[in-house]
Amino acid sequence: MDTEVLIVGAGPTGLMLANQLAMRGVRAVIIDRHSGPAQQTRAIAVQARTLEIYAKMDLAQTALNLGLPATGANLWANGEWAARIPLGDIGKDLSPFPFALILGQDDNERMMGAKLHRLGVDVQWMTELVGLQQHADHVEVTLKDAAGVERRMKAGWIAGCDGAHSAVRTLSGIAFPGDPYPHVFFVADTEATGPMKPGELNIYLWRDGFHLFFPMRGTNRWRVIGILPEAFRDRSDLAFDMLVPAIKKEAGAEVQFALCSWFSTYRISHRMAERFRDRRCFLLGDAAHIHSPAGGQGMNTGLQDAYNLAWKLAYVVKGQADMSLLDTYEQDRVPVARRLLETTDRAFQLLVSERWTAAVLRTRIISRLAAIGMRIDRVRKLAFATVSQIGISYPDSALSQTLQAAPSAGPAAGARFPWLKLNLSDGTEVSDLFSVLDAATFNLLLFGEHTTPPPANNELMTVLRVPVTGHNTRMLGAVGITQPAFYLVRPDGYIGLVGGPFDHSALDRYVRRFQAASSR
Repeated sequence: MDTEVLIVGAGPTGLMLANQLAMRGVRAVIIDRHSGPAQQTRAIAVQARTLEIYAKMDLAQTALNLGLPATGANLWANGEWAARIPLGDIGKDLSPFPFALILGQDDNERMMGAKLHRLGVDVQWMTELVGLQQHADHVEVTLKDAAGVERRMKAGWIAGCDGAHSAVRTLSGIAFPGDPYPHVFFVADTEATGPMKPGELNIYLWRDGFHLFFPMRGTNRWRVIGILPEAFRDRSDLAFDMLVPAIKKEAGAEVQFALCSWFSTYRISHRMAERFRDRRCFLLGDAAHIHSPAGGQGMNTGLQDAYNLAWKLAYVVKGQADMSLLDTYEQDRVPVARRLLETTDRAFQLLVSERWTAAVLRTRIISRLAAIGMRIDRVRKLAFATVSQIGISYPDSALSQTLQAAPSAGPAAGARFPWLKLNLSDGTEVSDLFSVLDAATFNLLLFGEHTTPPPANNELMTVLRVPVTGHNTRMLGAVGITQPAFYLVRPDGYIGLVGGPFDHSALDRYVRRFQAASSR
């Protein structure tokens, strides 16, 4: 093999996968047909679940330093302020990052690219995948450089992180059904003043669509996104200045633009690959699914794809797990992508629909319902879990198993294990559980156990005994965990196996299902 894993595409998804593999001792080759990292990008929201992953990569603080936490969203209807939705602590007690972070895709790429370089891996730019032939134990690919020179390479596995026009998907013969939206959108990085609430997201809903003002770091810096008026859709000489009258008409005459440093127009589609795997080739991110930008889910979903696949590929490449473990990538991620396409499409259709009923909903009802709903703690938590992606779960995965004696009200198999601060020793010191979970292994969490479990396989599992203290009992009870109980948490933080009193035979059966024969 020339490489165990060839990653095609060095956007956020490919960079996340390459980083995760390198951190697990698997050096991949990563190529991209472009000349270098993105300079301007449309993706701008980093959700809490992504920040949790960044924390495991020692990148969370870097992201926070570069970005701007979204403390609130202001809804404007027909140019009048209608409601404010508080976002700064919307996920309090649910995540160490109880907010969304405004940080452009380009910054995310630079940050992860620098991390990858420190791990000893660099992107091979201006290198294109032009041929692919699968064999029983490897894939033979043809790569072409900027000069048109072709070379052959043998890889154990291929990861297609190469976007909506994926060469991996095309060469694998995987269909990509779906449709484009009829609208044309614009994005502009500007310096502007006006009635916008500073430092917060401002959403202007009007009868014919919307405008979004995202605050950026710097004085009076805003990223503006909206629908291109129909009269401008075929203009080859279109400039941002031409749109300013239309924006001011809807957002208010007080809006003044001093500068536009970047302007672009684009169309979007909603599509999903018929499958995310063809033997030794996988599809991730936009190569597997593209959808409307509603909710700021696109880039984050690709990063979750990579985080899901990376640990499984690493186990298989290193001979610690059977190849059947890789079947769970599709089991986990296809339902997530399908559900995301359905929900974002419904939300987006409401935002862009020209029907009078939709216009009334946009301008008169949505803001009022949002303002009322976000005062209710249960609604607020559900909204955060959905948008932040901490609510994603894999109940139908072959990796998810709940034993009969498991706590009935506690987190179920397939769910992300909740964020808790616990006494991890018999003292009074409280630790962030997420910070001590080992992302390179399964983590066996024992709550209220008084017997010592048999030694675990050190390559696959880390054992963490949580003592019975008053603080722990309160914290666990708040999330429905009664003691004694045990949880086997996957390397990506999701619950694989859950039971009541520790059951070694059930644990052994679970591990042996996916463990490589040579490691048993």
